[in-house]
Amino acid sequence: MNPTRATALQLCPFTPQLEAGLRDRFEVIRWFELGAQEQESLLRDRPPSVRAVVSGGHIGCPNALMNALPSLGVIAINGVGFDKVDLDLARSRGIRVSTTPGALTEDVADLAIGLIIGLLRGIPAADAYVRAGDWLKGDRPPARKVSGRRFGVVGLGAIGLAIADRLAAFGPVAYTGPREKLVPYAYHPDLTGLAQACEVLVIACPANASTRHLVDAAVLDALGPDGVLVNVARGSIVDEAALIAALEAGRLAGAALDVFEDEPRVPEALRASPKVVLTPHIASATVETRQRMAEIVLANLDAYLTGAPLPTALV
Repeated sequence: MNPTRATALQLCPFTPQLEAGLRDRFEVIRWFELGAQEQESLLRDRPPSVRAVVSGGHIGCPNALMNALPSLGVIAINGVGFDKVDLDLARSRGIRVSTTPGALTEDVADLAIGLIIGLLRGIPAADAYVRAGDWLKGDRPPARKVSGRRFGVVGLGAIGLAIADRLAAFGPVAYTGPREKLVPYAYHPDLTGLAQACEVLVIACPANASTRHLVDAAVLDALGPDGVLVNVARGSIVDEAALIAALEAGRLAGAALDVFEDEPRVPEALRASPKVVLTPHIASATVETRQRMAEIVLANLDAYLTGAPLPTALV
């Protein structure tokens, strides 16, 4: 252990590029590989040496861990979600928090479109049909048309707008959010009204206390038995139990989900449903975007180590 180097806790696996960059700058402790007793021992014996926590947006930094690190100066998130970091607590402690804004926008929007097409056209099921040799038994039933659908986007930030711009090639787009924006899309001040007006509802808003279970049974019922839900934001925004109930009762036609309430644990009811397309939180998972995210994380850490302003600081 080099006493002259700052220590960083790495809370989850990253790309080789980012992990190499962390090792170049810090004495890295791979927190996620330690058992509970090892973690307790580390917090008991070495907390003053830990100056950085590097994490994913899906993990953040629990308050208990933040409070156990008296010398913590920066939490660098490899992602855009910061709902699992208590910004008020960080601010009160003088801890800087950074994310990787902008880097993910195109890929998340692209995946949203892919999920919509995959769900409506039944692409995963068709692929499985061919691989199983079932085509020899006859053709599959027709799927659903994508072009001409009415689309709704929940949250028109950078990612939501990128999704809306892509969807405009397929059909009319509407959106909801805290305020109306100067965009060529119809605005609905409330989510239920948007759900009633569209056939495909795409979730792209931030996760926070006010958006937890924002998509509940009432919203799903407003979307209706011919509607489909697509979530590329955070699992907590959708009431997963209500979603499962709506799918099983035929009150919703389908769902395409990249995120879940208790990742990576996905309910069996969703995994078994033929009405659902599932991906393992891969919206930003392209080589190009992960490289750019790594560059932003390392730039923020370099700024912290040199006392410079963080390029993408939240706090």
